[in-house]
Amino acid sequence: MTEADKLAQRRWMVLVGIRLAGVAGALLGLILVARAHDFAPKILGVAIVLSALVMIGLVPRSLAHRWRTPE
Repeated sequence: MTEADKLAQRRWMVLVGIRLAGVAGALLGLILVARAHDFAPKILGVAIVLSALVMIGLVPRSLAHRWRTPE
């Protein structure tokens, strides 16, 4: 495997890891919303879910744009 292939594989693993961390955060937020009895923890859970969804959608795309091969 060439050095470029190793770099591409590491970057792909970073993108997958970020997506998985975002999914785990969204699940944590959903569990917090479902089990909370007070209003404040529910708001925190919703905030965690929304930030995790932003993380899933924007962070991998911005990293892929930054790492794109120049033309």
